[in-house]
Amino acid sequence: MKHILLLSILVCAAFSAPAEEQQEPQETAVDVQTEEMAPEQGPAARFNFCPDGWFSFENRCFKFINTPMNWFNAEEHCNNLGGHLASVSNPRQYNYLQQLTQTAGQSIAWLGGFWLQNQWLWINREGFYYTNWYSPSTSSSYPCIYLRSAYGWGNTQCTSAYRFICSKNPFGC
Repeated sequence: MKHILLLSILVCAAFSAPAEEQQEPQETAVDVQTEEMAPEQGPAARFNFCPDGWFSFENRCFKFINTPMNWFNAEEHCNNLGGHLASVSNPRQYNYLQQLTQTAGQSIAWLGGFWLQNQWLWINREGFYYTNWYSPSTSSSYPCIYLRSAYGWGNTQCTSAYRFICSKNPFGC
């Protein structure tokens, strides 16, 4: 029993550590769906630890939900799937999420960003260090962030109904 627990902790630690940058991205086919979305990078590309219907990118699992909901219901739906609305930590991730949205035939999707106490935050508690605003609106009146498939993100009222992207750790750690 101790060996299984130790192995689980080591696997979680390995996949939560930041990935090393590689000079040339390696394309590998995890499955047909993942290959169509974007090339995987690094040694983890040989394996897809995400559940069926989820796509693996940079050690996270993403799922596009094609049912319009307001921001709060979208987050609750992602919670029920074991995740949160997607956060974005770098330009590659944003580009991948734009591709995911376009592949679903959409141009807008909720992300997990929101305005609270004079600052932007991610619902999954990740640091809000990367930004990609197209043309931000007044934060206090439009406190929820959505992705634009053609440009950077925008913000609007949380009561608008959009499709959305959920994200989770493939190991639930």
